[in-house]
Amino acid sequence: MKSAFVFPGQGSQSVGMLAGLATEYSLVRETFQQASDALGYDLWKLTQEGPEEQLNQTDRTQPVMLTAGVAVWRVWQSMSDLKPAYFAGHSLGEYTALVAADAIDFVDAVKLVEKRGQFMQQAVPAGEGAMAAILGLDDDLVRALCAEASAQGIVEAVNFNSPGQVVIAGSSPAVKQAIALATEKGAKRALQLPVSVPSHCELMKPAAEQLAAELDKIDLRMPSTPVIHNASVTAAKDISELKALLAQQLHSPVRWVETIQWLANQSVDTVVESGPGKVLAGLNKRIDKTLNALPVFDPVTLEKLQQAVGEG
Repeated sequence: MKSAFVFPGQGSQSVGMLAGLATEYSLVRETFQQASDALGYDLWKLTQEGPEEQLNQTDRTQPVMLTAGVAVWRVWQSMSDLKPAYFAGHSLGEYTALVAADAIDFVDAVKLVEKRGQFMQQAVPAGEGAMAAILGLDDDLVRALCAEASAQGIVEAVNFNSPGQVVIAGSSPAVKQAIALATEKGAKRALQLPVSVPSHCELMKPAAEQLAAELDKIDLRMPSTPVIHNASVTAAKDISELKALLAQQLHSPVRWVETIQWLANQSVDTVVESGPGKVLAGLNKRIDKTLNALPVFDPVTLEKLQQAVGEG
């Protein structure tokens, strides 16, 4: 068995997440307490009680999702000797992967992604940017309709999540135009997403510059286990490339399909999603049906993973 651990990004958060796991494993609450101490507010209370609008605010969501992914990873580490061959993360999840790979200290990462969220929010005033999911069209057609809609402003294909599932981002008028074009061209669904920031498109370049300056202030190390980056579908060769890829990620597409295909080509047969929900596990199975795609977020899924690796 050769495994990779992957970490979800924004969109997998929900009020009450990880409650079951926290009941059985004190490490979950301890991890959230560590993050709360670093940020100055009660992160666990926010995840358990909401309000949902606050949990979905990008500068809150990012620390929450990073902390949740690290908490699940720590629980798994506390009970298993299984060491993954690779790590990867979807968008924000890349930072969680770097924490798991000992490339960045957890507290540094929590503070960094809070700032990342603030920079992203500041780059595009609320209401001016948008994202939408386009289902049932091939990638090239989505790129073409973005090019056509760009007469209305910036719009780009930004998340290649699974075959036939692409997310677009840009200025609100251009995204609305692209949605209309996608519907015309026979998309199964084309719907705007409830997000306040148009991630991974050109509009994020100012945020990327601010992020690059922050990355220079913190202690980054080369990962102990290779982390496959969204922007390049490779592991960084040195620290300067690692920093460059993290900054570039903000305005570059998330190449998730290629990432999972790359892992499969390295003979990875089991991809474990560490964090709340099972969004990535679903995508991973659609990308490569031969993969054992397992989410871990509660005692039941944890037990399933133990059985899958012969430790249950």
